Amino acid sequence: MNVFKPVKALLLLPLWALQVVTSAKSFLDNPIIGSRRLNRWGLHRTRVRAAAALCRWRRGRLSKRVRPDWRKAFDRNGFVVVENVIPPEQFATVRQAILDYEGPAREMRQGDAITRRLAVDPDLLRSVPQLRTLLAREDLNSLFHYVASFRVTPLHYVQTIVTHDESEAADPQEMLHADSFHSSLKAWLFLNPVAPDEAPFRFAPGSHRFDAARLDWEHERSLKDPTAIDRLSARGSPRVSLEELRRMNLPQPQDLSVPANTLIVADTGGFHARGASARPVERVEIWSYARRNPFLPWLGGDLLSLPGLAERRVMWLWALRDKFEKYVGQPWRPVGRRRAVNSMHKNNKVNSC
Repeated sequence: MNVFKPVKALLLLPLWALQVVTSAKSFLDNPIIGSRRLNRWGLHRTRVRAAAALCRWRRGRLSKRVRPDWRKAFDRNGFVVVENVIPPEQFATVRQAILDYEGPAREMRQGDAITRRLAVDPDLLRSVPQLRTLLAREDLNSLFHYVASFRVTPLHYVQTIVTHDESEAADPQEMLHADSFHSSLKAWLFLNPVAPDEAPFRFAPGSHRFDAARLDWEHERSLKDPTAIDRLSARGSPRVSLEELRRMNLPQPQDLSVPANTLIVADTGGFHARGASARPVERVEIWSYARRNPFLPWLGGDLLSLPGLAERRVMWLWALRDKFEKYVGQPWRPVGRRRAVNSMHKNNKVNSC
């Protein structure tokens, strides 16, 4: 018997209790969040309901700054599709400048897919000043704020998805899932056209709403033994079946095949996935992400969103996780200086415009 285990649990108890009012979501790593007894009494349901109510309140305050057609599309579907987000006469030049840029890169493998990321940092923004102009657009930032439900600057990356990379393991991102128990922002500005069979973004329209049916589903899953289900669900990113969608009165997921120069902004508290790819491809995009403590009752106050700090956060986060990898993990491995599209994956098709 490990005599230190009860002592460690006692010391961690205040931290576990504090995490209940944060974005912490793992049923495995926090015995309070993962307690089936507390969840039978309504702990998880209460967290989901409170987070959703505060999100609605914040979005109500942010809604006036969003283009009405974008707001209506998002409220209806949980995502917005914006074509020709970069002026068409500039797109080819901007795209080539991004693809030509070489910087410190990180990669992560999940199943047969590799994700490569380069930070949109001061060096990249100096190399591609049109990208700085794009990311400063007031209409786009108002949309980002509305979907995130906070006035926060997203983290931005140049991201490449490499499919069918010499592995027989399944890509877990192809399973329909929610990122968490609350709303959050992800956005993709596709630099390539995305065909229906080339890993398109997939989303179940309307699944971003935490209505009574979703609350019941959340409650039911909170009662499962986290050691007896798949690890990603147990860590708070729940997988969902098509039958479960039907029981929640949700439609089948929609594959969003889009032309190059298309921006998709989505609430990934809704059910989404990476669509299947029929052949090896490299999908290149500007990928943006924002998730904040859903229980905060204010809109802003994020000092790291200030200009001069915001564009340096990615490198700081990578360095911080490197330093504390033993405690927090670090799936993103440095691979040296790379471009978004790399000859190391020479067997993969690189989509062209």
